[in-house]
Amino acid sequence: MTTRRDFLKTTGTLAAFSIVPRNVLGRGFMAPSDVINVGFIGLGRQARGLQARFLETKEINLLAACDVDKTKSENFIKEQFTKNSKQYFGEVKTAPQVYENYLELLDRKDIDGVVIATPDHWHASIAIRAAEKGKDIYLEKPLTFTVAEGRALVNAVRKNNRVLQTGSMQRSGDNFRRACELVRNGYIGEITEVRVTIGGPPREVDFQPETVPAGMNWDMWLGPNQPHPYHHFLAPRLEDNFWAKWRYYKGFGGGDVTDWGAHMFDIAQWALGMDESGPVELYPPTDPNAQQGMVFKYANGVNMIHHDFGKGNAVQFRGKDGIIEVSRSFLIVPDNLKDVQLKANDIKLAAPVGGNHYKDFLNSMRTRQKPLCDVEIGHRTCTVCNIANIGYEIRRPLKWNPITERFDDRLANKKLTRKLRSPYGIKI
Repeated sequence: MTTRRDFLKTTGTLAAFSIVPRNVLGRGFMAPSDVINVGFIGLGRQARGLQARFLETKEINLLAACDVDKTKSENFIKEQFTKNSKQYFGEVKTAPQVYENYLELLDRKDIDGVVIATPDHWHASIAIRAAEKGKDIYLEKPLTFTVAEGRALVNAVRKNNRVLQTGSMQRSGDNFRRACELVRNGYIGEITEVRVTIGGPPREVDFQPETVPAGMNWDMWLGPNQPHPYHHFLAPRLEDNFWAKWRYYKGFGGGDVTDWGAHMFDIAQWALGMDESGPVELYPPTDPNAQQGMVFKYANGVNMIHHDFGKGNAVQFRGKDGIIEVSRSFLIVPDNLKDVQLKANDIKLAAPVGGNHYKDFLNSMRTRQKPLCDVEIGHRTCTVCNIANIGYEIRRPLKWNPITERFDDRLANKKLTRKLRSPYGIKI
């Protein structure tokens, strides 16, 4: 029998336990109702949109923010945060603390997860350190700058038992899931070809150096990259009304092949059931100036072609019994499939928990289950993009082993990694 003294000792212990901060107990003790403490790293145009998307969930406290450009940091706090807080909470909450060095943000014990929206060349270095610091991660696509960095990130996330959601939010779209389910379940018959319409690979830098603006830590912006002159195309000023153009230049981005390819090749991989694999052969176009035409051959014989079929950034699945086309603005299926319902034994692809990509990530932080676009998925899609750019650069047929993640070509293999500048680099 339990004595009164034993009862009081037990309940007293429980009461003391209940007020211990969550960061002391560990992420496994996060309750479904817990508000999650988040920090943002990178505060440019993409981050401003992500801030709104995360705040509208009403499931986070935005505690900290980091950028190497003071004008963007100030705008993020004074303008964006104030506006979004009023919109989603009805009042202005305490403004996030601002940092220039992301390591200071990662050192905070009260932050559960980070949203990383920096240029691509920084992704792996920041995300791996975030994993090592025990943070869960929402990382913008494309996941990493090289294949080797991608595998290192997967390893770091797994080793440290972290959650990572890739920012490939098309996976949370009904149209894309519907298209992939129809393809995966054979509703247009055996797939003979997949056509992916996106722009081309990156180009050489073709602009003159400019003076670094006041308040910009250009050396930190370059981070793991080698020294390079500043230009506002690479790091737009707050008043510049365009998406940063670093994505189109070698050394900073992978052109549309990685920028839009991380979205559209991702849908092709999903539909083909290749989330943990990839193509086995690459055939670049024979025209040395061609910016499209790469053919990816999968082990099952399906060819995926980087080809413009005239409908913007989109994917076309060609089967023996019909064609399906999908983009952010349309889903075109054969007439006989418009109202078809999946059968009980058909493959059902996962939908985002909570109805969107951001709530899905927050749910995974609480449950410790893999999110909709887990780190391995993001890495495999990014790998398709990166090896495509390698093929476009060296312009010869290549065999790719998706298990070892190596080519049959010495020069191509050298391009699977890059030299990272100390102290910003990571161990590959």
